[in-house]
Amino acid sequence: MYAIIRTGGKQYQVSPGDILEVETVSGEKGTEIILDDILLVNDGETIRVGTPQIENAMVKADILAHGRGRKIIVFKFKRRKQYRRKQGHRQDFSRIRIKEIILSGDQQLNEPVGENPIAEAN
Repeated sequence: MYAIIRTGGKQYQVSPGDILEVETVSGEKGTEIILDDILLVNDGETIRVGTPQIENAMVKADILAHGRGRKIIVFKFKRRKQYRRKQGHRQDFSRIRIKEIILSGDQQLNEPVGENPIAEAN
């Protein structure tokens, strides 16, 4: 079973047990969050596509940590004009673990498939 969720302006494909880094979400480390912007759910038998979201569907996840990404250097210049600007940027993120995917109010028993590396944004 997997779902396509939208959080922080990006879309992610998630399954129970996945660990991923998303844009910063509010909450303390160790708390549970509910992501309710579900675009697609595949339960192994049927595929449900939302228009644009699936009603009464949610994904429960735990916040594992908050952090900052590696530093990106932004350098602007204009040739022959003595104009140079250097600026750094570090993006904040939250690392979350997907616990379960719930459809239409009925509780789905979702077992983690196994150890998955950090899911990449699609």
